[in-house]
Amino acid sequence: MQDRYIDKNMPALISDLQKLIRQPSVSAKNLGLEECATLVVQIMNKAGIKAEILQIGKNIPYAVYGEVRSRQNPGKTILFYNHYDVQPEEPLELWDNKPFSGKRRGNKIYGRGSSDDKGELITRIKAVEAFLKTVGDVPCNIKFLVEGEEEVGSMHVEDYLRRYAKKLSCDMVIWEFGYVDERDRPIISLGMKGLLYVELSVQESVRDAHSSLAVLIENPAWRLVDALKTLRDKDGRILIKDWYKEVDEFTKEELRVIASEPFNAKSFKKEYGIKRFIGNRKGVEIRKALTGEPTCNIAGFTSGYGGPGAKTVLPSTALVKIDFRLVPKMNPIIQLRRLKLHLKEKGFGDIQVRMIHGEPASRTKVSDPFVTTVRQAANAAFAKSVLSVSSAGTGPMYSFSRVLKAPCISIGGTYIFSRIHSPNEFARIDLLRKTTKCMCNIIKKFSNQ
Repeated sequence: MQDRYIDKNMPALISDLQKLIRQPSVSAKNLGLEECATLVVQIMNKAGIKAEILQIGKNIPYAVYGEVRSRQNPGKTILFYNHYDVQPEEPLELWDNKPFSGKRRGNKIYGRGSSDDKGELITRIKAVEAFLKTVGDVPCNIKFLVEGEEEVGSMHVEDYLRRYAKKLSCDMVIWEFGYVDERDRPIISLGMKGLLYVELSVQESVRDAHSSLAVLIENPAWRLVDALKTLRDKDGRILIKDWYKEVDEFTKEELRVIASEPFNAKSFKKEYGIKRFIGNRKGVEIRKALTGEPTCNIAGFTSGYGGPGAKTVLPSTALVKIDFRLVPKMNPIIQLRRLKLHLKEKGFGDIQVRMIHGEPASRTKVSDPFVTTVRQAANAAFAKSVLSVSSAGTGPMYSFSRVLKAPCISIGGTYIFSRIHSPNEFARIDLLRKTTKCMCNIIKKFSNQ
């Protein structure tokens, strides 16, 4: 019944997604956030979901709360977590259409947020709508929390969770996204890596100088380069003392799941135009790295002149942004202290270290009964699914697990090569349809568990 409703009402789903895409909501620029939160409330209300704006402080982006109470099964609750903010649209010149156009071409809808995360959000809203329009009720209680800061680190999501813990109480959290691989199999992920994001900076002189003075004045860019070379080796292993101290080995059950996860190395390399993986990883070592290996990544480096042509300048300052991916039991604050101590001991105590964001990792156990529920629902909608111990990415899953004390499982319809965070981001319409049906299946199976 719900499947037929979804098939018949796909034009409305597409239209609502296009409306969301056409409303810019770039958290990094504080652009359009209030307007987009209001639009999400309107779309939820139209679907029959009682929605409201939550606010915890001035200049903190709104969160949207939605709820439908079940008459037939009021003792069980699913919470859908999503976000309405998107990444900046730059570089503009690489888009084939305007970034917020919502342009449809064939089986694809293009625009920033089409997959991450407005496409995912709309499938969940439409799944709930399908129940309300066909039977006038939902099989269990449904709640939504849709935040506006995910793309800048979800700095206040734990504040929302704590302030509204009673309102948000639930038995299971369906996470904000889920990838679909190149064989159209949804990847059910049970965790997310953590993150320590820092800036390292050096100021050597009071102003930029003529580069002929490089024989006398140290270049801060070289200073940072020398420091960076001490952080990791050529195979990606982090060289900071005790960096891996708390890291546990995978359990036998996790290793079994990791070994069964598919990964098409040839397709991956082709998509990104690369010849080899770091450390020449092969087979199961690739999957183990993606699932549970910490990383040290240079996200950006700024110093001196970067414009066209030549400018013989010796910069006075240099700055590098680094993101460290963390795994369970790694505490961002402890890792930050280890980083600072490492720099001091290596002779780089003059380098300023500023923490931008920290987020612990989180992981739901493979044996959790909700894992079977979600996998059965996914198999019914997609024919076959893939179980993953953890995503390689980061989100505030730890806060949800800690505050709400509920398992978090990630599943959705984002095609793995849908160019999220890049120009020409798109959502596939066929996957939006299947994902909406999958969400209906999850709700039904969970209510009968």
